[in-house]
Amino acid sequence: MDQQQQQGAANPQAQSPQGDGGSGGFFAILTVLLSFIAIFFMVLVPSSSTDSTLKNSLTIIHQVPEGHVGVYWRGGALLNTITDPGFHVKMPLITHFEPIQVTLQTDLIDEKMKDALQADCTRYAPGIQIISVRVTKPTIPDSIRRNFEQMEEERTKVLIAMERQRVAEKEAETQKKIAISEAQKNAQVSMIQMEQKLMEKDSARKQEEISNEMYKAREKSLADASFYRSLKEAEANKLKLTPQYLELKFIESITNNSKIFFGSKIPNMVIDQRLLGNFLQDITRKTNLEA
Repeated sequence: MDQQQQQGAANPQAQSPQGDGGSGGFFAILTVLLSFIAIFFMVLVPSSSTDSTLKNSLTIIHQVPEGHVGVYWRGGALLNTITDPGFHVKMPLITHFEPIQVTLQTDLIDEKMKDALQADCTRYAPGIQIISVRVTKPTIPDSIRRNFEQMEEERTKVLIAMERQRVAEKEAETQKKIAISEAQKNAQVSMIQMEQKLMEKDSARKQEEISNEMYKAREKSLADASFYRSLKEAEANKLKLTPQYLELKFIESITNNSKIFFGSKIPNMVIDQRLLGNFLQDITRKTNLEA
């Protein structure tokens, strides 16, 4: 009995892992199956449904077409998230998605306009029924039309005047800039010419000073030379004009005289000439003493 009880106690322990392994595999298979079912309902069922609102609410992956942006609602509250064209992911059943057109849309009015308007009213504003649609050109009274045309004409005139004023201001500003530039250029040219004239005057003054110095030196040299020549001539005359030389010249002049004198007073004339020579000699001596 003890061995049977021990074997019975051991058998449940040995069988329990097998039972646990079977239940674990069943739960794994059930989880995978439920996941596939959920994906089928979230992706495939909305695509086959004709209700776009249900589709936009249940889909996980959604596409924003070109020319639209994706706008999202969560619990009826508009979110700040905006998506660009392409594929995006959202939370199913919680977040609602709508594509909003952001490009220009051209609607052609034809006999199907009533049906189109009724479909939009049924979708966005249930309870509104479109009975008939008629598109007519409105009749504008002549007085209103004339006033509008006059207003447009006045507005055009004002715009033209403003544009002309702007152009005139630009032209005046341009002319002002040109005048300032010309004045600055003329001032610079005048300054350059004045500096050039001052340099020319300074150069001419220096040349004149040099010429004056040269003339002064030349005249001084000539005066010194003349004075030196006169001084040397005076010294030469002092040495040359001796009494003997004067007497010799007197005798030569008498000898060379071609005139012949007759009379008893000729010796007196010779004596008188000798006295004249002595007088000249005395004058020369006094001159030498004074020098």
